[in-house]
Amino acid sequence: MKSFDEIYGNDSIKEHLMSGIESGRVSHAYIFNGPAGSGKRMMAEVFAKTLQCEKGGVKPCNGCKSCIQSESGNQPDIIWVEAAKTTSIGVAEIREKLISDLSIRPYSSRYKIYIVDGAEKLTEEAQNALLKSIEEPPEYGIIILLTENADIFLRTVQSRCVRIDFRPLADDLVKEYVNKNFAGITSADERFVTAFARGSIGRAKDLLSNDDFSNIKSQVIKLVRGIEDMSYADLYTSVKELTSDKERVNDVLDMMSLLFRDILVFKSTNDFNLVILKDELSMIKDLSTRCSYEGIEDVLNSIDKVKVRMKANVSMDIIIELLAMAIKEVV
Repeated sequence: MKSFDEIYGNDSIKEHLMSGIESGRVSHAYIFNGPAGSGKRMMAEVFAKTLQCEKGGVKPCNGCKSCIQSESGNQPDIIWVEAAKTTSIGVAEIREKLISDLSIRPYSSRYKIYIVDGAEKLTEEAQNALLKSIEEPPEYGIIILLTENADIFLRTVQSRCVRIDFRPLADDLVKEYVNKNFAGITSADERFVTAFARGSIGRAKDLLSNDDFSNIKSQVIKLVRGIEDMSYADLYTSVKELTSDKERVNDVLDMMSLLFRDILVFKSTNDFNLVILKDELSMIKDLSTRCSYEGIEDVLNSIDKVKVRMKANVSMDIIIELLAMAIKEVV
């Protein structure tokens, strides 16, 4: 069963939350901010479970009725609010699932805890509607906003919440998790997973449990291998198709980044041992010869810019065109 001890890294956050529980100084509103897979959701689950635990300790006992209900997702006073639509959480939805419900006292626990997952999807109207519940909550109400981009919230919302920032974990912690939970993994796969996870336990888990990642890797390799013989128009079409799935576009971009990172490292060192995608060494050698340092760095910078522009809701067609141009110029 989940507990603070099961969470890798983020020790200062665990200590902060446990200290608040012990002293009775728990805020009525939190923002858990950090990249996908950084542990926000699990931390919120354990924090809520501990607050509702019948034993009243700084860690969940995992034996009482409330803890057992929390573990199975059936604790009536821990309410998850998630977007019914993929694009936004509107004012009607937030009023129905949170604001109206908050006026009803807890069913069986000390608190009534609302966890809004993907809170960056809250519309401005929904945030304004939520503001009063954050400003003047009932004594039993706690609201936790989970987001990848806290800066998108209204200043009035930000100023009334305790903001907790989750950082990527050290590679050693990711390796420890992978080796503990995926017995028999090869050293090559371990190195690839650790590099691709970028400090995210959640991402490492997905990578080892989901065939999508293998498909993405093979598609990116196939694309880059064939660029020399493609026209710009063909390349643009191929990149557009590869990034059409919005749920996986960041994985595609990170796979491209990892590949060009290997090209740059091999060009700089000529050291096979430093390459992560060792099964593509032949292609990496070839591209390291053909590509200039400046060109490879331009591609890596372009990939980073694409991520920034995506968060700013720039047109995907423009983003893909800029990326295709950068790749075509160097390969």
